[in-house]
Amino acid sequence: VQPNNYSTFYDDQRQNWSIMFESEKAAVDFSKQVCIAKCNSSPVLDSVLYQDLLLGEGQGVEAGDSLEIAYTGWLFQSNGLGQVFDSNVNKDKLLRLKLGSGKVIKGWEEGMMGMKKGGRRYLIIPPAWAYGAQGVAGRVPPDSTLVFEVEVKRVKLVKECSGLDGQSVSSRDSAAPSPVPNSDGSSAD
Repeated sequence: VQPNNYSTFYDDQRQNWSIMFESEKAAVDFSKQVCIAKCNSSPVLDSVLYQDLLLGEGQGVEAGDSLEIAYTGWLFQSNGLGQVFDSNVNKDKLLRLKLGSGKVIKGWEEGMMGMKKGGRRYLIIPPAWAYGAQGVAGRVPPDSTLVFEVEVKRVKLVKECSGLDGQSVSSRDSAAPSPVPNSDGSSAD
């Protein structure tokens, strides 16, 4: 994904190609389809697949950074998007999380590294990196592959500063809420 609705890619001969789309929506939709095609062409999905939809600005996020995220999650069914099982897009509250804290599924921790403020990314997460064999009662069947569209709305980077004794000190935030759905159908806040 490039600025101004461009996408670039390499073919199997390592030749570089560029496509310019009429609109941001067309570029985003194409990028989503590329990610789904990658998933469907993988013999075994054993890690998180991700595709940037919009790059965002600033520094890429790393473990320890605090993020506020808008997201939608779908079940991956019949080689494509199934039903939505969770979303905070039309809600007033963004999901807050500290990357690397282990408060969210492993696929999010992995798939969001390097994102930038304002960035949007498509994640396809295999069961072992999501809710595994247990699933989530009434929402996510056991052994489900999940698809998320995540957008980083706000970022608070871990700031390193020197303490009085010369030791490196990191800023820390309070524990972040988990996006594990509650059984009543609303996201945990």
